[in-house]
Formats: sequence, structure tokens, C-alpha cells
Amino acid sequence: MPYLTRPVLPAGTLSRAPQPTIPTGDGLLLRPWRAEDAPAVHAAFQDPVLHRWHLRAADSEEEVRGWITTWQRAWERERSVEWAVADEADDRLLGRVALREIVLGDAVAEVAYWTTAAVRGRGVAARATTALARWALDGIGFQRLELSHSVTNEASCRVARKTGFALEGTKRSALLHADGWHDMHLHARVRGD
Repeated sequence: MPYLTRPVLPAGTLSRAPQPTIPTGDGLLLRPWRAEDAPAVHAAFQDPVLHRWHLRAADSEEEVRGWITTWQRAWERERSVEWAVADEADDRLLGRVALREIVLGDAVAEVAYWTTAAVRGRGVAARATTALARWALDGIGFQRLELSHSVTNEASCRVARKTGFALEGTKRSALLHADGWHDMHLHARVRGD
């Protein structure tokens, strides 16, 4: 049975070119991951605040190198795309921003991010998310980006609001964290917002 619509973004939309480096215009750089980022990622994942909101732990730099290899290959598969968020001046790792759960045919994806403890509260997540959303919606042609976070994660809610992701509702008991099931806020930004 044929579909009545064509894919909004065809296969190959991302992978036909190398993964780009995206400057934020205000001192940050979203760049592809490198193997030498492993020690900084491992250090970031020792932060108890990251453990509270993130579902993974990093037991070793070797484990993180495996993550980075997966992140580097993700661009070609077009199901997720991961960037390191770095200081443009000295390339110091400040965090991560990603598009996950990409469905090119529907032109939708989920935005995810984390920041290192040293820069938390300094606007890094919001600046990186703004640059990523601009690239995805205006540059690539995604129609909808979603952002989801625990209802008790007030910092992520501020990032979502600051970056133009409208609150659409609450998904009850939607994600299992280390401390139990969390209700999740669902925010979204669509092309033209």
C-alpha cells in the first residue's frame, strides 16, 4: 500500500556530507567527538548531578572511548548525531549536545544535552541547544525537535524555555531513573517558531 506523502527528509540527508562543526557565534563550538575527549567525558560522568539526571555511568576511560567510537559512527547511520560542546578559544570540553531518535522521513528528532560541572549555570546548554536547533530546523529542514526532561529537573526546564521549546505536556511515569520512575515534561520546537 503506497504512502500518501513522501519522506520529508530522504535517507542520506545527513550522511552525504561529513558531520559539520557548528559555531554558536558566542564562543562555543559544536564539533564531532575525538578519541582524546575520553578523559574529559569520564571526568564529567563522575559528577553526582549528572548521575541524578542521566541514565548512564562511566566506569572507565576505556568504556568512554567505546561511546565515542559509537558517537563518531552515528552520523553515517542517521539515527542520532552527537557533538562535543567545546570552548572555541581553547577547545576545552564543556558538554555534549545531540539529536537522538531521528526519523528523517517525518523530519523529527529529540534534543539531548549535558554540561560539565565547571560550566553549569553559565548558559552553555542553552547556547549549544540554540545553535543545534537553528542548524537542524533552518539548515537541514527538520520540522519538529522535541526535548524531554524530568519534571523535577528545573535547570533543564529553564534551558527548554530559554531556547524556544514550548511545553506541550507531561508524560506520566515515563522514564526510569536510578531513584525511580519520573514524570517527564515534553517540550517541542517546530520549524517557523
